[in-house]
Amino acid sequence: MNKDRRNIQKEADKQVKHLMVLLDKSEASEFKKMVPELQDNWVKKQMFRTETEMRFSVLNDAKHGTKASKYWQSVREQNSHFDSLMHLSFEYRKNAIEIKKIQKDIKKEKDSLEKELKQIELEEKFYSRANMELTAKDRMREISTWSKLKKEFCDGSFDDRDVNTHQAESYLHQLEQKKLTLTPGSSQPEVFNVLGQLETLKRVRKSGELKYDGANRKSISQKQKN
Repeated sequence: MNKDRRNIQKEADKQVKHLMVLLDKSEASEFKKMVPELQDNWVKKQMFRTETEMRFSVLNDAKHGTKASKYWQSVREQNSHFDSLMHLSFEYRKNAIEIKKIQKDIKKEKDSLEKELKQIELEEKFYSRANMELTAKDRMREISTWSKLKKEFCDGSFDDRDVNTHQAESYLHQLEQKKLTLTPGSSQPEVFNVLGQLETLKRVRKSGELKYDGANRKSISQKQKN
């Protein structure tokens, strides 16, 4: 992929004369001077979550208090970005064909005004392409970071093939944390929801209704590897 496509400075320089329609002369002149700064912002702006945000916000200990819970949430997050990246690739391919069609139409177009309109459409498609490439780059960064976190959490102490096997223990931790936040001012539905789920989970664990549960998970994981 040509990295120059992600550079909007050339396109921004071209657009200064068109901005005169929107900006007065002094504002347009100021914009032109700021193009390198705006280009820098465009490239380094945050699109998706940083590793810091992944660790303290998405995988916070109150909601994901076990390594298994953190691992499986990482699986979900990584897959979500992979899915979005795949859809972006389809849009990118469509955009590439649209660029070719517009370029072909411009060559054939005889009407000068229609030709100008198509040129504007073409420039917009080029800008969309640069945005898609920048988005793809940052989605790939997040996919790679989730991969790193998955490896960090997957220490062999839990089943990493079946999401169900960790959930009783992980949800128990989460509900216990929610219970601690309840106060006399908590709404009745909130109290009912937290305590109802917590007591139900404790009951089904005690009764043996669950096929997989806490202490058995390590042995289950080991059996699968054998």
